[in-house]
Amino acid sequence: MALPPGLWSTRDASDLVSETHGEAGLKRSVGPLGLTAMGVGAIIGTGIFVVIGEGAVTAGPAVIFSFVLAAVTCLFSALSYAELAAAVPVAGSAYTYSYATLGELVAFIIGWDLILEYGVSVAAVAVGWGGNVNAFLDSAFGFALPDAIAKSPEDGGVFNLPAVFIVLLITFLLVRGTRESARVNLIMVGVKILILLFFVVAAVTAFSTTNFHNFNPHGTSGITSAAGVIFFAYIGFDAVATGSEESNNPGRDLPIAIVGSLVISTVLYVLVAVAAVGVAPIGVMASSDAPLAAALQKGTGIDWAAAVLSFGALIAITSVVLVVMYGQTRIFFAMCRDGLMPRSFATVHPRYGTPAKLTIAFGTLIAILAALVPLSEIVKLVNIGTLFAFILVNIGVIVLRRTKPDMDRPFRTPLVPVFPIIGVALCLYLMKDLPGTTWIRFVVWLVVGMVIYATYGYKHSRLRRESRSAV
Repeated sequence: MALPPGLWSTRDASDLVSETHGEAGLKRSVGPLGLTAMGVGAIIGTGIFVVIGEGAVTAGPAVIFSFVLAAVTCLFSALSYAELAAAVPVAGSAYTYSYATLGELVAFIIGWDLILEYGVSVAAVAVGWGGNVNAFLDSAFGFALPDAIAKSPEDGGVFNLPAVFIVLLITFLLVRGTRESARVNLIMVGVKILILLFFVVAAVTAFSTTNFHNFNPHGTSGITSAAGVIFFAYIGFDAVATGSEESNNPGRDLPIAIVGSLVISTVLYVLVAVAAVGVAPIGVMASSDAPLAAALQKGTGIDWAAAVLSFGALIAITSVVLVVMYGQTRIFFAMCRDGLMPRSFATVHPRYGTPAKLTIAFGTLIAILAALVPLSEIVKLVNIGTLFAFILVNIGVIVLRRTKPDMDRPFRTPLVPVFPIIGVALCLYLMKDLPGTTWIRFVVWLVVGMVIYATYGYKHSRLRRESRSAV
């Protein structure tokens, strides 16, 4: 049976870029510093404040190497993102790259996947923000919001007011403008980096090499297993690629921001991991929900450490909500502009130069999700969605090198196809250990997406409409 005509059609990369210069294009207003801060803002969230404890249980003091291994795993995909973002500087990230290399059907699948990944991620992080508000208020002032307005029904409350507040606040900021959002994010990134450096400096004052004894108790398997957990503390650098269309000089700025944000975050993570292991025994971090604060209190006796680190976690989570929600709106904007989703959402506000209508729509839906819906299980969909996107981006680099060998590439991934193949293999390795229920939910979501594509996207595709007009 022959495939439906046009199902695997690709969009020419030069056409994708040229259409960003018209009325449907977003306003270019962000430089390399703002883009790099976006990457750091998305990567450094609750992960370093929480996940280091989980990694320490599995790897012991060798958790330091787990951070390095997880960073190397991300690096291969980051290089592929950098090449495609510089060559195809269009809003949409992996969705747009798939459209230019693997065809419309694959592009829709990955776009639909990213909508789920980013939406669930923002809602989950917003819920975490609400929890950290109470942790900060309690540690700093001995006061906490009542459970009825601070927790979702799943956790014994009525609705999560702090989560709704932060989502709506970020929605307002994103509507006002990308430059304004980038400036606020830059300030927040600076604050959380200072707090992590405070932790490192304070920990060094009570540093003990005896805590490194029995450095690798579980061998190589312990390091790799911990890296699988810690990998998700690095998720976020891909959000930089969604800012391609709003970059002042995408060919230069995007590779710097994507690779730079990953390198900066890795250096900070390793410094924090070494300091945490040196200041207190591994068991202290492993037994605490706030491992960094617990390690600092145990090692140095600083009683107000919890308040400082809770404030740092609060700022870190806020910047994650900002950057990830920004990324989601840009991906959906690109899908709407291509006709695969309602084109009425692909409008740019005449004053702010942002997709205000769809930003408000997503902000409202995510606020409702964060306030009321149980998220403990579906959050795992973020992991599988991210890895799936990484795989397609790595494949996209290989395909585009073969189909468009003479295409202008301001940045080139080294050793193609070796590096992208390694990136694919590492992602598949991490995906195989995800729970079966996560795979089932992921497949169900994709089936729903296929129904939408078959009944709406295929018929209204801009590529197909333009082809019919030409005929």
